[in-house]
Amino acid sequence: MALTIKKKSSKRIKDLKLNALLEVTKAINNNYSTEQLIEIFRNVLHDELEIPKMVLYGYDFGEWKCFLKYGVGNELKDINVEKDLIHVKEYISTNSIDLPEKIKKNFDVIIPIYHKHHPLAYALIGDIAEKVDMSVAIKHLNFIQTLTSIIVVAIENKKLAKENIRQAAVKKELELAFEMQSMLFPSKLPSNKIIDSAAFYLPHQQVGGDYYDFIWLNEKECVFCVADVSGKGVAAALLMSNFQANLRILLNHTPSLTQLIKELNTKVMLSAKGEKFITLFVAKYNTQTRILTYVNAAHNPPLLINGQNVELLKTGCVGLGMFDEIEKVNEGAAILSSETTIVCYTDGLVELENDEGEDFGINRLSNLIQENQNLNMKDLNSLIMGTLIDYKGNQPYIDDIALFSIKAH
Repeated sequence: MALTIKKKSSKRIKDLKLNALLEVTKAINNNYSTEQLIEIFRNVLHDELEIPKMVLYGYDFGEWKCFLKYGVGNELKDINVEKDLIHVKEYISTNSIDLPEKIKKNFDVIIPIYHKHHPLAYALIGDIAEKVDMSVAIKHLNFIQTLTSIIVVAIENKKLAKENIRQAAVKKELELAFEMQSMLFPSKLPSNKIIDSAAFYLPHQQVGGDYYDFIWLNEKECVFCVADVSGKGVAAALLMSNFQANLRILLNHTPSLTQLIKELNTKVMLSAKGEKFITLFVAKYNTQTRILTYVNAAHNPPLLINGQNVELLKTGCVGLGMFDEIEKVNEGAAILSSETTIVCYTDGLVELENDEGEDFGINRLSNLIQENQNLNMKDLNSLIMGTLIDYKGNQPYIDDIALFSIKAH
């Protein structure tokens, strides 16, 4: 068996192959497009080597595509690379292995191209003449295999180069998003004889959807909050940045936390269009009366601890963006005695698992805070995170983590 070719002198064939390799090398060095490389490949095989039937399948961003075909018709449409060709590991005649009849009938040779045990391409060649000298045919096919490998690897390298450029652009966008998100968080938190506060934030990816804030309304009233967008990454970060802007604007125009929640829900519905939601804990504290009012909109309940007294701040409503309107909002209230500590957090903290599959949990967090009430808030947060890191062992972080702690002296 051998491929049909015109009888040419061995020197002519040798020169033809050498010129073809030089042309392909030059094209690669000059960064020709994938389409241009395929056209050169086609010209060499069809016009110079006079191979009458050829199909080239390549793996392209997660799926098999036909890069090149000529001399074939409808017989291509039923070929499934994953099903029909994936078991072919080396150059082989179609008659020597188990293949679908549609392949055996139309093609004579299969040339697979692999890289580190992963298939990159399959070349199917058709029309073999029995009378051509075997040694000439084998050499011819070896050249086709070499040329196919060069072309396929060149195309693969171009894809990798494009992907590297794309990833570099994404990295730059993430860096900018990270810088923008960093601006959302307060640059300085109060730590004085009246209030001691501190925060920690660890995004699961470069940017995330958790958020905390502290805002003075006047000399004696402040607002603090922790929020969490469903989902992760840039989309969550963008929604949270929009949410933060709305929160700060509305705080100056809404008379109560109940009204604030309803207004924020409307804003979230407009921004997320029902595709995402936000859980929120928001509290207002009067440093003179020591009264704390709050609303928990489906967020993890913060811990209010003073001595042996532990309270979960649960009172509130559904999450923001879950319904078009929030009909009922319940406000919680508490009077903070001296040295009361409140720790707000997102689910990435308490749901982090250890090597045994057990989550950190709210009880472990509560006990840790109770045993270390003498610490300032910055040191308390450091202790919590250090304990969490030790606890998780070899397990990865599964979500963003936000931690905001505040103590009323």
